[in-house]
Amino acid sequence: MKTGQSRQSTSPSALVSFGRFVFCGGGLGIASSFAVTALALWIPWLLANCVITVVSTLLATEMHSRFTFGRGGRATWRQHVQSAGSAAAAYVVTCMSMVALSQLVTRPDVVLEQVVYLSASALAGVVRFAVLRLVVFTRDHEQTEATVRRVPPLYTIVSQPAAPVDAAPLSHVTY
Repeated sequence: MKTGQSRQSTSPSALVSFGRFVFCGGGLGIASSFAVTALALWIPWLLANCVITVVSTLLATEMHSRFTFGRGGRATWRQHVQSAGSAAAAYVVTCMSMVALSQLVTRPDVVLEQVVYLSASALAGVVRFAVLRLVVFTRDHEQTEATVRRVPPLYTIVSQPAAPVDAAPLSHVTY
């Protein structure tokens, strides 16, 4: 019978992980676009986009933890925060690329806008994949965290009183 530990000990290759990353992220991205459109019928679009972005980032982080990078378990809070940071950075890259386009071309056509946006998204996605694989979901960090948790903090070692010493009564001392 396989244990959870043996399931975590093998991680998929970079190519397999990247395929899973594209499948999970792309599928979730398409579902999110429909969800934003549907939610925007009841609340303002900016709020709908914000809500769906937060929910989809949390869901994507769980999917990447369990499936994409072969951890097989839930994502930690640290991984959620780092993943959200990488998603925010990718968002900034795509927004900045569109701002740059508007500065360089006065009236870009729809095709040029799509080429720029999709190119920026692809570049940001590849960088985000690398960050998630090498930083967020790395096994070295998990092993380091486990090691650090086992070592008690220095202040507990220093502040613990010395163990009482059983002193022999002086009557038993021979000279």
